[in-house]
Amino acid sequence: MKPLKELTRPNIWNLKPYSSARNEYSGHVAHVFLDANENPYNKPYNRYPDPLQEEVKAKLAIVKSVNPEQIFLGNGSDEAIDLIYRCFTRPGQDNVVAIEPTYGMYKVCADINDVAYRPVLLDEHFQTTANHLLNACDSHTKVIWICSPNNPTGNEINRKEITALLQRFEGLVVVDEAYSDFSAISPLRLELNKYPNLIVLNTFSKAWGCAAIRLGMAFAQKNIIDIFNKVKYPYNINSLTQQQALQILKDPYEVDKWVKTLLLERSRMTEAFKLLPICKKIYPSNANFILVEMNDAQAIYNYLVEKGIIVRNRTNVQLCHNCLRITIGSKSENNELLAALRQY
Repeated sequence: MKPLKELTRPNIWNLKPYSSARNEYSGHVAHVFLDANENPYNKPYNRYPDPLQEEVKAKLAIVKSVNPEQIFLGNGSDEAIDLIYRCFTRPGQDNVVAIEPTYGMYKVCADINDVAYRPVLLDEHFQTTANHLLNACDSHTKVIWICSPNNPTGNEINRKEITALLQRFEGLVVVDEAYSDFSAISPLRLELNKYPNLIVLNTFSKAWGCAAIRLGMAFAQKNIIDIFNKVKYPYNINSLTQQQALQILKDPYEVDKWVKTLLLERSRMTEAFKLLPICKKIYPSNANFILVEMNDAQAIYNYLVEKGIIVRNRTNVQLCHNCLRITIGSKSENNELLAALRQY
């Protein structure tokens, strides 16, 4: 890996971050707050939230087996994705490499930040190699994006190839583990201390059932997290989101029950789709969804919409022609979908 200073935009490396009122007295106990021009009435909503979400990070660090200083919390994972571009890529000069197909926000954020996006097509098994990805890189490639388990394909990307990238690539490797709770493979965030160029993304939206609170996570070594904290908006995570995160973190075993239930439903749905004449193929999944090839994905999608059942039509995505991506819902939701498809 290149020195982090060489990977960081010069203006970001030299940036003097905004110092919020709440940061300046850090480490001291206070009970009278006359520093932030807040209204003294309408408690508790009159006060700005903790700018660094320290209580949430302390609880989360235990659950995720990382250090609090290795955690960045964002307004969804999308904030962390955008920050990676803003911190480490120069508009109009640098580029990033990503597997294809994959989560669409990597390219959207590249376009927003005027950074060239270089997709590398997966093979027929939805896999790639370190060599294929590195062959797409040049001296201006700052980041390689890998979603594993991948969206929309559902499969894990070969861990040996990811490890080879981490060892050989001089820039940053971002592994998006949004769906890792549904996989039997050990999450890569547990190996943060081995790889100074690794950033791992995760989210409260999937296994934790908290999509509405918009809370994403990035795990990396402290020097990378420090750069994120320089650039992020001062109070990027509101108090209500932090409160709900603390509430859900009190009972991670309940989340484990949800995951086990969804995995059983994933297996049941996979077997049920094998019996549908309109289904041509079910791809293996390590996520909370399945990708299925149908005989006419657009027509089936339209039919389901008329029935009030919404799935994701991925037929226009590379390698996913005539494919629907179907989230694993509750047993009753899944049964309703199957009943509709059996009547198609």
